[in-house]
Amino acid sequence: MNKYELALVVSSKIDDEARAAVVEKAKGYITRYEGTIGEVEEWGKKKLAYEIQDEREAFYYFIPFEAPATAPAEIERHVRIMDHVLRYLVVRQDEQ
Repeated sequence: MNKYELALVVSSKIDDEARAAVVEKAKGYITRYEGTIGEVEEWGKKKLAYEIQDEREAFYYFIPFEAPATAPAEIERHVRIMDHVLRYLVVRQDEQ
């Protein structure tokens, strides 16, 4: 199992319940591919460096998880088409 982190940039135009549902759906994809999720880090609403889909602000979430090497590609495949996700990135964490 490798350690990864999923970064999500979620639209600020949706309400709190819908935003929580987006994060839960992403977490569901991680567990579907045999991942174990750590503590979700919410950075809150931040100003974007540039406008994305007519939005200037968005909510940032970081989800650390452990999963097999094949999981990140599958997770990205699902997150790519999720509604209200402006940007996403899965990165592998270094062993320390």
